[in-house]
Amino acid sequence: MDELVYGVFKPESVAAFQRIVARMKAGGCDAVLLGCTEIPLILNDANSPLPVLDSTRLLARAALRRATASEAFSHVQNPTK
Repeated sequence: MDELVYGVFKPESVAAFQRIVARMKAGGCDAVLLGCTEIPLILNDANSPLPVLDSTRLLARAALRRATASEAFSHVQNPTK
């Protein structure tokens, strides 16, 4: 899978991930966590047998929510602002 680091997306790599996810689905999984930053480059909701959870995207959204929430309420935590 080193090709992902270099931006190469081989059809056989996509197919390998799809087979793995299909086996997971057959085993009763409801979704698959894409816990590596490169995997979402070749596997997503459109081509996966199961819904995918992109950890990078989820963490980025959570960080943004937290950052914007702390800005909005910073005067409550620090009344001198």
